[in-house]
Amino acid sequence: MGLGVEYESAYEGSDEFGFEATPAGAAQWRSGDDIFYWAGEALGWRGLRSKTWLFEATVAFDEGREESDSDDGRLDGLGNTGEGTEFVLQARRALDADWRYWLDSRVVTGDNGSRGLFGVGRRFGDQNDGTGSDFSIVAVFHDSNLANSNFGISAGQSTASGLKETDLSGGFRSIGFNYTYRNYINENWQLFGEVLYERYSSDIADSPIARKNYEAEVGVGFIYIF
Repeated sequence: MGLGVEYESAYEGSDEFGFEATPAGAAQWRSGDDIFYWAGEALGWRGLRSKTWLFEATVAFDEGREESDSDDGRLDGLGNTGEGTEFVLQARRALDADWRYWLDSRVVTGDNGSRGLFGVGRRFGDQNDGTGSDFSIVAVFHDSNLANSNFGISAGQSTASGLKETDLSGGFRSIGFNYTYRNYINENWQLFGEVLYERYSSDIADSPIARKNYEAEVGVGFIYIF
């Protein structure tokens, strides 16, 4: 268990950034190549198959978006997008024996819509204990429900907010990268960090909700391992 600090966009497409302290940690039970875990707002299973395939299934909580997420009133009149549950299915395929390179695919579906992610990644360092760093590039696609939940503006919202009515179709959403780092300070303490950048497609960037054509996040924290 531990604590992290993130500097991130106030909401997807926001030009407002701020610091947020977040709890970090997990509890897990392992049996052979299978792990059952609770981590943050997610409960799931992860399993290694045939040494080159990693599968994962997760139930997670989606916080949604609130008008108050914008201190500058950029979301006034748009209402809140509902909180809900997300189901995540992931498959990762190693391209070599030591998992230095891999392909990744993920499907996320929930109350606000669905998205698919396809990426490639590389692990740095020779450790096999989960520490070191890795870098991945990911292409993201979403359906029309999720596109409009995050960036669409209905006729009623347009009247209440003064923003242009916007109806989006599904398809390509963004391309981004993610860099993570973990290292043991001593036997019980671990330092972790993450940098995330997501560049939106032109359709998303043209939405009045997207004040920027990207989303970014930097986080750092410490975890105590029992």
